[in-house]
Amino acid sequence: MNAVVIAVLVMLILSLVRVNVVFALITGALVGGLVGGMGMSETISVFSEGLSGGANIALSYALLGGFAVAISYTGIPNLLVDWVLKVVGKKGDSRKTALSKALIVFSILLMAVFSQNLIPIHIAFIPILIPPLLKVMTELELDRRLIASVITFGLTAPYILLPVGFGLQFHEIIAQNMASSGMDVAMGDIPKAMLIPVGGMVVGLLIAVFVSYRKPRKYSEAKEVISEEKMVYNKKAMIFAFISIIVALFVQLQLESMIFGALAGIAVLYLSGSVKWKEADGLLNEGMKMMAFIGFVMIAASGFAEVMTATGHVETLVEATADAIGGNKAMAALIMLVVGLLVTMGIGSSFATIPIIAAIFVPLCMELGFSPMSTIVIVGTAGALGDAGSPASDSTLGPTAGLNADGQHNHIWDTCVPTFLHYNIPLIIFGWIAALVF
Repeated sequence: MNAVVIAVLVMLILSLVRVNVVFALITGALVGGLVGGMGMSETISVFSEGLSGGANIALSYALLGGFAVAISYTGIPNLLVDWVLKVVGKKGDSRKTALSKALIVFSILLMAVFSQNLIPIHIAFIPILIPPLLKVMTELELDRRLIASVITFGLTAPYILLPVGFGLQFHEIIAQNMASSGMDVAMGDIPKAMLIPVGGMVVGLLIAVFVSYRKPRKYSEAKEVISEEKMVYNKKAMIFAFISIIVALFVQLQLESMIFGALAGIAVLYLSGSVKWKEADGLLNEGMKMMAFIGFVMIAASGFAEVMTATGHVETLVEATADAIGGNKAMAALIMLVVGLLVTMGIGSSFATIPIIAAIFVPLCMELGFSPMSTIVIVGTAGALGDAGSPASDSTLGPTAGLNADGQHNHIWDTCVPTFLHYNIPLIIFGWIAALVF
């Protein structure tokens, strides 16, 4: 029995029955290590060593949470909400029109797409933009599962398709690993090959928007991130808030570090007096609490991935797949995509999955007679599968952190399950079709 398959299934089943995701990851890692023959002490040791890999991203998200709450204190998010309300209408049913919902959904989708390519800040925008909009979403009775689906689409589809920002990194990883595995491909061919699989994600998004989560859903009145009596709402504070966002973005891009980007933004707010020194500690603590869940999950996920790698069963799974396929191209493409899904959900990163699967899948595709374009489809789609829907992926953790700011959004059933169904299933279907068409 393959340790990776068992570990991922244990983690997913525990998560689906509402066991805390951190506990599910730890339990899955323990089971995977034992099934992989590592023994209890070695599994615990490897898991513990792997925890440090998630420390950087956990600290990044904690500081981003503090920065988000500090930004909220200046009043800029409230200004955004006021603007939305003016566009939507002031009272009564006018707030619940299709136009108002479309405005919010489209704006969030646009920001999520920009965060991957045009302004590569990934999920950093979520704790700043989403919590202040919860009140408006509640009044509109917008289903937050829809918003989670929209954000996750924006966090994943652009880097899969577009060779800009994070997408350029993803495409370079595909091209480099395919070349090192014996097949040279042009970077310009990757977007063409990934167009059909991403088209499947677009279909999933349309189903989520117009079918699955179209109906109104009631929530309790959303709580403010910062209470009204604490709110500072003046021109100076808002000007420096804008400056702090620009500084944070500049530092993040220059140093390639969300930690120092968030720290620079916080420093601008504190030094300018936009946030009072006597309240600074409380605000940072409040923001860190908001993002603590992501931090702990990412730390546990790093330990989980380390155990999966140490068992050696990731490579075994890929090799066993190659042995079982035979000469059936249609079956080969489908099985390789499903294996990619399992590996990515176990490791938690589509970027880290590509090097593992390319080493086996590329020679196998060449042996079976797949064209270079079909091979790009199989490797790229297999790597991307599992990013949406995984309990340990920041593409699902980010939306949850923003939408659950008032405690009314469940990570597994309101983010992971909807995004898994609407994106992974279409990716498999359309990726499979593309692999056979090219």
